[in-house]
Amino acid sequence: MSESKSLIRVEAFSDGVFAIAITLLILEIKVPEIDSIHSTSDLVNALFHLWPSFFAFFYSFGGILVQWIFHHNLFILLDKTSRRLLYTNGFLLLTIVLFPFPTALLAQYINTEYAMPAIVFYGSVTVINSLAWLLFYRSIDKPKILRISIFSDKLLNKIKRSNYFTLIIYTSTTLLAVWFPYTALIINIALWLLWIRWSLVEKE
Repeated sequence: MSESKSLIRVEAFSDGVFAIAITLLILEIKVPEIDSIHSTSDLVNALFHLWPSFFAFFYSFGGILVQWIFHHNLFILLDKTSRRLLYTNGFLLLTIVLFPFPTALLAQYINTEYAMPAIVFYGSVTVINSLAWLLFYRSIDKPKILRISIFSDKLLNKIKRSNYFTLIIYTSTTLLAVWFPYTALIINIALWLLWIRWSLVEKE
């Protein structure tokens, strides 16, 4: 199989996994039971009380979407694969499909006295996800260079530095969440918005 066909298969498989993970997020949001609704105001109140689920959904949806954009943009700059890339990409996808569970957990407990473990668990998944990205980036150059010529060392090093920064922040906020869960969550949301900002910047 040619290198180009191999890359197409890897990206197509990855796109499918991203699509499934991002679709599963909405399944956590349940329609209010009709037996509990006796008036229009009951339905409005029931929908309002779903805000934790919608918050968790948009939080995770945005995070996965930005990761897919970065993943897609990286594959445009590759011209071959390696066994190490396949395994690190597989590990990255494993962390992606984990997100629906901490999303459901966050939605269930964010507005309760048990929010701390849910936020810490979500943060732990983001740390593992950041580690997966780190391994994925490293596989681009080892054991062989997989990138096209315009994917410069400068750009790769810039991407790696941003990943190190993300890993440090997510690790720090996960530890912070043990004592200040909502503060940690706000910081993570700010980082998520920063990732969106970076994703809108054209490649060098």
